[in-house]
Amino acid sequence: MTAFRKMTQRSAFVIACLLVALGALDLRAQVTSERLLRAAEEPQNWLTYSGNYTSNRYSTLRQIDPGNVKNLEQKWVYQGQVMGNWQSTPLVVDGIMYVTQRQNDVIALDAKTGRVFWIYRYVPNKDQKACCGANNRGVAILGDTLYMGTLDAHLIALDAKTGRPLWNLEIGNYDAGYSITLSPLVVKDKVIIGVGGGELGIRGFIAAYDARTGKEVWRFYTIPAPGEPGHETWKTCPAGASTTLGSPTYCDPDAWKHGGGPVWMTGSYDPVLNLTYWGVGNPGPDWNNDQRPGDNLYSDSVVALDPDTGRLKWHFQFTPNDTYDYDSVQVPVLVDMNWNGTPVKLLLWGNRNGYFYALDRETGRFLLGKPFVKVNWSSGLDERGRPIPTPQPPGSPTFPGNQGGTNWYPPSYSPRTGLFYLSAWENYASIYQKVPQEYKEGRYFIGGLPTTLTPVPNAPGAPTLARGPINTWTEAVSKGAVLAIDPKTGDRKWRYEMTDVTDSGILVTASDLLFTGGREGYFQALDARTGALLWKASLGAQIVTGPMTYQVDGKQYVATISGINLVVFGLRE
Repeated sequence: MTAFRKMTQRSAFVIACLLVALGALDLRAQVTSERLLRAAEEPQNWLTYSGNYTSNRYSTLRQIDPGNVKNLEQKWVYQGQVMGNWQSTPLVVDGIMYVTQRQNDVIALDAKTGRVFWIYRYVPNKDQKACCGANNRGVAILGDTLYMGTLDAHLIALDAKTGRPLWNLEIGNYDAGYSITLSPLVVKDKVIIGVGGGELGIRGFIAAYDARTGKEVWRFYTIPAPGEPGHETWKTCPAGASTTLGSPTYCDPDAWKHGGGPVWMTGSYDPVLNLTYWGVGNPGPDWNNDQRPGDNLYSDSVVALDPDTGRLKWHFQFTPNDTYDYDSVQVPVLVDMNWNGTPVKLLLWGNRNGYFYALDRETGRFLLGKPFVKVNWSSGLDERGRPIPTPQPPGSPTFPGNQGGTNWYPPSYSPRTGLFYLSAWENYASIYQKVPQEYKEGRYFIGGLPTTLTPVPNAPGAPTLARGPINTWTEAVSKGAVLAIDPKTGDRKWRYEMTDVTDSGILVTASDLLFTGGREGYFQALDARTGALLWKASLGAQIVTGPMTYQVDGKQYVATISGINLVVFGLRE
């Protein structure tokens, strides 16, 4: 699992442009670990997946403001080469943009004009089994090196100036379902990644690698083995349970070995506490908790790890013994604020299970939890934040549905407004049915199949992960909305309703603008204080990424991806 694989003509090649174009890259300064620590002080750049280590997707740029946002226009467009959901967030470093495109390409462009400097193309193994599309959400950078995970579970280092591969490390067995779809997180001299494959019965992990050599430094398994803390939450099968598949009382005595716990979204980092925070996905099988009794740690949890050693400092589990596929991989947002008159280091979380949470990120102590969408799988949270389960009768709808009240799309927080922003699916429900399933390596391991509640007779069973060229969606199934939440109370301050549901992330700026997209194909700017629509543009295809902003030569730009087009906006001159 730690052996390097030789580069082959099949697996990778670099398309280089003219040397004169590469000269522009030589003018760029190295991205040191100190620059990453102070990324918020370089608003002209976008140095990490969520902009900085707090993951607040807040920029201090303010050239584009509520008064002139109506003058935004397209400055350039880069068209991708592979159809499908394009979920990458670009990095911008001193005027150079680095973005991934499906399946596992990395592109270096002039952030001002869109001119391509180089393209690195990695072709993942044709037998890779990554769930839910050929997604890659971006690269990380340290020094002059870029880092990308691949669909067949490799971690690759590239020369940022030329796109030349430096090393290529296999970190998981793609035949067993392991993949990497997140953007790595660089902390100090380490590259930290997590693995996907929760629907294929992997045993998830988070791991750190030496940024220079690729050598593995530590690995934290999200599903603990016997003798490790948390394994006791994978309980032995109760008396009377059957280990015979097909029995209505089937229980898997080895459930932890293929217990899931994928990590497929990028974590956050607090340099003062020296802790990195990562969300962990669903246990396996997804929809049949009867065959894996217990809370099933550390699935559906946030884990706080020492980035030097991988040692667990604390954890908090949002959905114990999950049977709804409520992955807790959402991006952790780190905020410092007064809590009941006392300064507290907070971790804010809009969870797929429909609850908004505020935790003390020093200790993991639960401070607040409140639903932000309709919830009926739980009647509330106890004083420790543990849900009070209210499972619905067979054939009855569960709110929120399988895709959750929100999902992977990155949220945002503005220190100016003091509000937390997230994209939500409202009035959305699924009907669940459990099916006993035996684990077989490399095959889907889901334990049932939910159906979307369709209140209108014969209405299509949307929404799903993606929609086709014809919009057969109906509002009776669900509505999308941007929600602004007061972290101190969990109360909704405003709501911007969309027609279709939304898979777009959110960006806020110091001029109190909020940028977001949606599956309708609109890219829009809202007033971050009131939710009022200030501007929108029709881009013609769904937006399933987090927008970002940067500045070159004194001019601010805002970028998003619609369909297969990376579109960059700036003010009309």
